[in-house]
Amino acid sequence: MQQPSIHLSGVVALTACLMSLGVAAEEEAPAIPATRYFAELGIGAEYDTNVTIDELDASTREGDAAATLEGKVGMRTYFSPKTDLRLTYDFNQDMYQDFSDLNRQTHIVGANLKTQPGSFDAGFSTFYVNSLLDGNGFLELYRASPYVSGFLSQKWFSRVAYVFSDKQIKERAERDATTHTGEIDLYFFARGLRSYYNMGYRFRDEDANLERLDFTSHAAKLRYIRRVDIGRKVLKVEMAYRYEKRDYSGVTPGIGSIEGEPRKDERHRVQIDLEYPVTKQGALQLYLAYGDYQSNFPISNFDQGIVGSRYVYRW
Repeated sequence: MQQPSIHLSGVVALTACLMSLGVAAEEEAPAIPATRYFAELGIGAEYDTNVTIDELDASTREGDAAATLEGKVGMRTYFSPKTDLRLTYDFNQDMYQDFSDLNRQTHIVGANLKTQPGSFDAGFSTFYVNSLLDGNGFLELYRASPYVSGFLSQKWFSRVAYVFSDKQIKERAERDATTHTGEIDLYFFARGLRSYYNMGYRFRDEDANLERLDFTSHAAKLRYIRRVDIGRKVLKVEMAYRYEKRDYSGVTPGIGSIEGEPRKDERHRVQIDLEYPVTKQGALQLYLAYGDYQSNFPISNFDQGIVGSRYVYRW
C-alpha cells in the first residue's frame, strides 16, 4: 500500500496562512485601553456681594469674602474598547470671613457608565451629594440619569438626557423633594475645540413635601468657548448666559393679598471664566458672574455678583 506523502512546502504554506489569519484577527480587535487615574487640586479666594443659600430661599443682602478649596480624584477603566466606567470623588469647601456660620463643605461621589453600540454613545450616570453647613449635616441629594449622545454631522453634536433626583434637607422636611428633568444640549464646533458653542434647554418638574414649593421650570443656556494663543501658551475663555423661569403651583403667603398668590421667578445669570496655564500641569483661573433673580416673592428678589480666582493643579 502506498503511504500518503506530505510535502514540506505545503506545510510551510499552510502554517504561514494560519499565522497571517491570526495576525489579521489581532489587528482587527482593538486593544483595550489601560485604566487611567487623575486628580485635581484648587485653592483660591472670591468675593460674593450677596451671600445666599438657594435651597432655603435665604439671602443675607450683604457681601463677604471667602477662601475656597477644591479637590477631585477619579479613575476611568475600560471593559472593552467601546465601554468604560468613570468613578469620581469631588470635595468643595467655602470659608467666609464674616459669615462663618454659612461655611459650606460638599462631598460628591459619582459614577458614569458609557458604551458605544453604534454611531452614538449611550450611558448612565449617578451622583450622591452630601453637603454640610457650618460643619453640620445640611443637604443630601441622589441623582440618576440615562443619556444618549452623538454627532449629527461633522460639526454638530447633541446630547439628550433624563434626570431623576431626590433631595433631603436636614430639619427642613417640607423642602424635601423629588425632581424629574428632561434636557437637550447642542454643540457647534466652529473650529473644533478651539472655538465652539453650546446651546441647551431643560424642563424641570419638582415635587416638594410642601405644596407651595412645587414648581415647573423652563431653562435655557448659551455658552461660547474660545482658546486663544498667547505666545506658546493657550488662554481658555468661556462666556455663558443662563435663563430660568419657574412657576410655583401652590399659594405663597406674603405675595399680593393676605391669602397670598402663586410664586413666579425669573433668573438671569451671566458668567465669564478665564484659564491660563502657568506650568505644564498648573493653571490660574479667574471668574466673574452676575445674577439677576426676579421674583414676586420679596425674599427671593435680589441680585448677586461674584468675582474670584483660583490656582488649579492637575495630574
